[in-house]
Amino acid sequence: MTDHDKVLETAETWLDAGHPVALATVIKTWGSAPRPAGSQLAVRKDGTFVGSVSGGCVEGAVIAEAMDAITDGKPRKLAFGVSNEQAWQVGLACGGQIEIYVERVE
Repeated sequence: MTDHDKVLETAETWLDAGHPVALATVIKTWGSAPRPAGSQLAVRKDGTFVGSVSGGCVEGAVIAEAMDAITDGKPRKLAFGVSNEQAWQVGLACGGQIEIYVERVE
């Protein structure tokens, strides 16, 4: 079973148990990105999550947006990025950007 399958299987288990769930999916990357397009993160309304779409503060922001999507039912397209110049300033080799689609699943 791949990590992707585990995320979807866990989300289905949570839904079957009556938990509201949102799914976040990396839809596009440019430059350096910690996770490839197609990577997913499932989030329950209580903040429990499985999978990964990025890391660090980006992942925390995606989880917060997923919890909001569960509440209001509205999908979101999120974009995060670091320019090459900003990356060098903090000691990274290069910048990158990711787009993530977040939606409540039923």
